[in-house]
Amino acid sequence: MLRLNSLASRIMLLHAVAVIVTAIMMPLALYWFLYSEADTLQRRAMRAQAEALHGHLAKQSDGTWNLEMPEGLRDLYSEAYGRYAYAVLDGSGKVLFASRKDQVPIFSPKDAAAAAEFAEVPLGDRIVSGASFQKDMGGRPVWIQVSEDLEHRDALIDDVVANFFLRAIWVTAPILMLLLAIDWLIFRRAIQPLVQASDQAGRISPTRTDIRLPTGDIPDEVRPLVLAVNKAFDRLEEGFRRERNFTADAAHELRTPLAILRSRIETLVDANAARPLLRDVDGMSRVVSQMLDAAELDTLVVDTRERADLRTICADVVESIAPLAFKQEKSIGLLGSDGPVWIYGNAEMVHRAVRNLVENAINHTPPNTDVEVEIADDASVSVLDHGNGIAPADRERIFERFWRAPGKHNGGAGLGLSIVKRIAETHGGSLTVKERPMGGAAFTLRFVSAPQQAQHRA
Repeated sequence: MLRLNSLASRIMLLHAVAVIVTAIMMPLALYWFLYSEADTLQRRAMRAQAEALHGHLAKQSDGTWNLEMPEGLRDLYSEAYGRYAYAVLDGSGKVLFASRKDQVPIFSPKDAAAAAEFAEVPLGDRIVSGASFQKDMGGRPVWIQVSEDLEHRDALIDDVVANFFLRAIWVTAPILMLLLAIDWLIFRRAIQPLVQASDQAGRISPTRTDIRLPTGDIPDEVRPLVLAVNKAFDRLEEGFRRERNFTADAAHELRTPLAILRSRIETLVDANAARPLLRDVDGMSRVVSQMLDAAELDTLVVDTRERADLRTICADVVESIAPLAFKQEKSIGLLGSDGPVWIYGNAEMVHRAVRNLVENAINHTPPNTDVEVEIADDASVSVLDHGNGIAPADRERIFERFWRAPGKHNGGAGLGLSIVKRIAETHGGSLTVKERPMGGAAFTLRFVSAPQQAQHRA
């Protein structure tokens, strides 16, 4: 028993409907062409017979008419054969010659001006198909009428069969092409649930592990596979959740010991020995903070209606990080737009992204140089340093988690730039890097610009 929820049964059922429709259409079309061909051949035969009779009709010098037919033609119109008949009428409608003994016309032409006229007329209990052709004989019109008994069409059908199949291909080919097109539409309709499931699967990402493939319209043959995939996604989501929870828990657990360690180092009498230890603790604290940021980003969903002032955020970052820069004998400055630059996004996350870029620049720029934070009116911020720059081969890899250039260890874990890129992508923006003409790197963080007036009214 066919199940309508089965892909095979759907295709077979819809294909059966298409075949039934085609099976109805094709005989009707063939039937019409068959009888059209038969009618065409019969009219052609009637005209040929009339032409043959006209060729044997002559007008005598005394004004009388003469019809001398060869023996074979007389036999064709004999009443004993009974298939064909003829009659020749003058301009007044008088019968001059006829194959029938009663010497009557086969039928009276309805349109005297017509050069040819075809009709089916009864003859007793039979139907004959006749034709009347007007001919000119010595400037005077005559009508030559011929007819065929429709009960004797075997020979005609043989002619039809011979000619019909030459034309049948012009009917069969378009119908088969139509059936092929119907099959294609049927198949597309049948696999539409699979296409929808594929589109849904394309939306699954590390930040959207909650999406599952739909199962409502999935055919029975594919349903076990879809259910298995959904279960695999359940396990992956659980794995992501455990990893995020572990990262967040570990970072939280490390914060307290690091704070205690810092306070104890600060109490050391030997300041020279305490200074490198404090730098190490600061580096560890930064890594822990980045781990928390990374764990939070995995579940971050930005409200598209939320707006933030990019300039205010950058000014706050510069102000809060300036002591760190001064402590390392470096300076930091805020450049660019003096007015608000409104963007769509979460202010806290944007703050973290800018801060990571600035901290990265401070760590790589040499002493006695400056880091510039330049804000543009196109909803972008660039962080410029005077470091060694980024090699062209590394400009894509630097945004990968935990990646660090070979031989370069500055105490970081390689998380900062990957966090910034994730924040930018989550906000519909981008993060790019290029070489500065005078040396150093320029990181540009772009966001989606928000209407200025809308934010002021808020």
